[in-house]
Amino acid sequence: QVQVAESGGGSVQPGGSLRLTCTTSGTISSTYTMGWYRQAPGKQRELVATFTSGGRTNYAESVEGRFTISRDNAKNTVYLQMNSLKPEDTAIYYCNARHPLRNTYWGQGTQVTVSS
Repeated sequence: QVQVAESGGGSVQPGGSLRLTCTTSGTISSTYTMGWYRQAPGKQRELVATFTSGGRTNYAESVEGRFTISRDNAKNTVYLQMNSLKPEDTAIYYCNARHPLRNTYWGQGTQVTVSS
């Protein structure tokens, strides 16, 4: 059974930091592209960052230079280090695992709230 589980969300003041963790199990392997997406109230889900199986990273312009995605294939884990958080970063953050020849998987999401 495939599982994708996020953790590490919470409430933080503007300028603060959080690290999100996504742990996968089942058939998800290092051949998958792993990504973080977010959805703010009343808005569509949007891409935050991705990390391909080949080691390439991609970031949304709004988080470039503040967020860092990384992965540890030995631990089946993907991280999102978020620094210099802004109120507009408030959203539910979702982990995503996708492969061109296999199913796409989503986690349940973790809430991040940035507020003073």
